[in-house]
Amino acid sequence: MGPDSCKRSGELTRMPEAPLTLPVLIRTIRNARTQAEERELVQRESAKIRGAFRGDEPDTRASNLAKLLYIHILGYPAHFGQMECLKLIASHRFHEKRIGYLGAALLLDEKQDTHLLLTNSIKNDLLHSSAWVQGLALSTLGSLGSVAMLRDLAGEVIQLARAGQPSVRRKAVVCAVHVIRKVPDLIDLFTQIGEQLLTERSHGILHGAVMLIAEMCQQSLQALEHFCKFVPQLVMTLRNLVVAGYSPDNSISGISDPFLQVQILRLLRILGQDNRDASDAMNDSLAQVDTIGGTNTETTRNVGNAILYETVLPIMGVRSTSGLRVLAINILGRFLLNKDRNIRYVALTSLQKLLQVENSAVQRHRGTVLECLADPDPTVKRRALQLSLALVNSSNVRTTIKELLLFLETCALDLKADCASGIFLAAEKFAPSKRWHIDTILQVLTMAGSYVRDDAVPNLIHLIGGAKELHGYAVQQLYKALTQDISQQPLVQVATWCIGEYGNLLVDSSCEEVEAIQVDPEEMLSLLERVLQSHFSLPSTRGYALTALMKLGTRLRGNDINGIRRLVSIYCSCHDVELQQRAVEYNALFRKYDHLRASVLEKMPVVDKTGYSEEGSEQEQSEREDVAPRILEVAPASSNPKQQESSQVSDLLDLLGSPADSSAAQPSTVTPVAESFLDLLGALKPPAAGSSRMAVYERDGLLVEFLMDRPPLEPTLLLITATVSNRTPNDIAGFSLQVAVPKSFQVELLAPSSSTVLGQGGPPVTQLIRVLNPKKLPLRMRLRLAYTLPSGALVQQIEEISSFPEAAWK
Repeated sequence: MGPDSCKRSGELTRMPEAPLTLPVLIRTIRNARTQAEERELVQRESAKIRGAFRGDEPDTRASNLAKLLYIHILGYPAHFGQMECLKLIASHRFHEKRIGYLGAALLLDEKQDTHLLLTNSIKNDLLHSSAWVQGLALSTLGSLGSVAMLRDLAGEVIQLARAGQPSVRRKAVVCAVHVIRKVPDLIDLFTQIGEQLLTERSHGILHGAVMLIAEMCQQSLQALEHFCKFVPQLVMTLRNLVVAGYSPDNSISGISDPFLQVQILRLLRILGQDNRDASDAMNDSLAQVDTIGGTNTETTRNVGNAILYETVLPIMGVRSTSGLRVLAINILGRFLLNKDRNIRYVALTSLQKLLQVENSAVQRHRGTVLECLADPDPTVKRRALQLSLALVNSSNVRTTIKELLLFLETCALDLKADCASGIFLAAEKFAPSKRWHIDTILQVLTMAGSYVRDDAVPNLIHLIGGAKELHGYAVQQLYKALTQDISQQPLVQVATWCIGEYGNLLVDSSCEEVEAIQVDPEEMLSLLERVLQSHFSLPSTRGYALTALMKLGTRLRGNDINGIRRLVSIYCSCHDVELQQRAVEYNALFRKYDHLRASVLEKMPVVDKTGYSEEGSEQEQSEREDVAPRILEVAPASSNPKQQESSQVSDLLDLLGSPADSSAAQPSTVTPVAESFLDLLGALKPPAAGSSRMAVYERDGLLVEFLMDRPPLEPTLLLITATVSNRTPNDIAGFSLQVAVPKSFQVELLAPSSSTVLGQGGPPVTQLIRVLNPKKLPLRMRLRLAYTLPSGALVQQIEEISSFPEAAWK
């Protein structure tokens, strides 16, 4: 036989590769250079482990299962080792039993039938003579015990909690907490053991007992009432911990067992909620924790801060005295000065929750809260902004808004929208004067640009229109701002509207508030032309500018009408349909209806706020109202016969295209001719007995319901009567409702009957919503609600409604 044959024979008889030990396996996998190499190593070793399990090798079962668990942790399949876990749990060797329990905790859960086979093994180990084995069984039962398993083994757990070794008793109590969470109807079995454990001197067992009682009180009202009588005992334990000296076994950073203190404070919060006697029994102790904790820790150690924070929670959660609440808020105020950003964030969040309860106490820390606006951490900065806006009231509105405007100028882009929106709401609610209100909103429009909320433009227009004495001042300030920057679209839209309405005041230099400026009419028209031609201008902004040009044609003396007509005619062929329609209507006013141009384009009256259609087109809807309400308000001349008045209105209807394209003015400001026109639109028709009713909002005692009806002669029109009722005894002021619908719909929101929803028993607030659905598509609507609670807190909510009944749109 030659050497080659010997070599081939050796290859045939080569011994299989020996299995790797766990340390070698870990090292080999970590040294793998690619994911494919690692996968190959794992698959090869898994095959060896599976073969060993199949061969039932008891000596290597524990080591193979340990390797398989490591493979499982890496994310590879290991389900074939479940039965091996059960075999090792039944072993008499402790190290094998430990690996078996570890494998069961990782590979088994309640959804697998194999899990049920553990019950007998765990029961036997709970009765084992070794405390180590009992501890393994308790740990496993507490982590993956099913409802059936816990019912069967609850008695053994109670027995070990009562009479086991200290280490076993501690684990038994923690396991009992898991039992209560999974099977609340076993609370009666654990009530007595909970009472007994409260007298324990071992901090570990006492800690578990407090956790167990807290869990029982949260799950059962009877348990809560039962353990309320133990409040004095808990208070005494807490006081002893607070005044206790240093103990090397239990102290952390010089504080005696902070974990136990925290658990007792949480239990006291549960027991004292809505319980006057229990709250009175713990007030002194809570004050002592606050006082001693505040002087000893100086809020420089996280352990002390944790206890102080957990003390604040029960103070605000139970019926504590006013002085104690102020003390708790002062602790949170000190947290705002802490260098740790997490602590500052927690303090800001807690103060915002307490604002409704102790507003005056929180107000004392307003300066510190405003300083947090300069924090580099964005989450702290956002919380500080929210709390700062909530702290605004009539007495501090000037100083607080001044600080917020400085913040708005330099804040990150993701905070500008929230800041601008909050300033708008605060200014609207607490403005000390109309001039201050206008100045504030102008600064927001200048600094926030496109980040202002959707209704900023119509709201400011409404504000300026209602301040007759400030028309000259407002148009002058807006004109100055417009000459400096025409890129900020909301600012440009308000400015062009004001120039169109009150441009004559700029020419006449009529302003008593500040030194007046005189503007040349040609400069004003040139500025509007720049707006029309600017690439920054949106179609809606150009619509504002076109309307302003048309109105200036009736406001100014000696103006170039041909120049205005030329600019308007350019947009008669615009690609934007809305802008094209506006230009065509205005062009018709110059030609066929020139005798009506001055009447149609006269100054806007002061009107109530209305809703605007579809969020992205709210500003466009506002523009359309520049023309349509003016048409509706054309009063009949005394020298003209009635037939001529009717024909004029009919011609105007032709000019607008159709009644559905116009916006209706408020009925209270409409002339008789306009009333007949409104009657055609259905704006003055009250909704009939509703064909359907649905609740769309229910929170803070408010109930908003929609009563929907479709007029038989107008199948595409839906009339919605919004009814707002108040179920609380106190009035809710400042209520406003806005609606938005998709572009395929048109919506009109008439003025509400009141902005104050009277308390329970008072008449509800009603508001009419008209929705035009020409394509009969499924209706979707977004509601924006705002109101002020009796506590002074401002609430803003946005609700989506997509579940309208089919009868509302088909």
